[in-house]
Amino acid sequence: MGLLNTLFRAVTWWDGQTLNTQMYTARKGVKVGEDEQGNVFYQTRDGKRRWVIYNGEIEASRISPDWHGWMHWTFKDAPTDRPIAHKTWEKPHMENLTGTAQAYAPTGSIRRAAPAERSDYEAWSPE
Repeated sequence: MGLLNTLFRAVTWWDGQTLNTQMYTARKGVKVGEDEQGNVFYQTRDGKRRWVIYNGEIEASRISPDWHGWMHWTFKDAPTDRPIAHKTWEKPHMENLTGTAQAYAPTGSIRRAAPAERSDYEAWSPE
């Protein structure tokens, strides 16, 4: 199973880090921090490159705004070094659920388990 897992990681990228990313991280990466979802953030020793190793599915919306700002050089310091003050009215970060079973479905949608009865619509039938 170990050899098969290694070969699989060498040619895939969608469910974790590839073998090349793991080797690059081991050689040049310095762990900066980890977010609530278990994603691990790294940068090179000279601080010129930053990247993330996802915990599970690779989906960019799984990174919180704080870490996104650090990854894209909006903030110099990582959220672990200098936490960002949040307003009381801010909602917690949620990943993009489009295309998943948890995606928003309005009332009456056929994607809901029990669509609501529509009283505002009357089907037309020709006479």
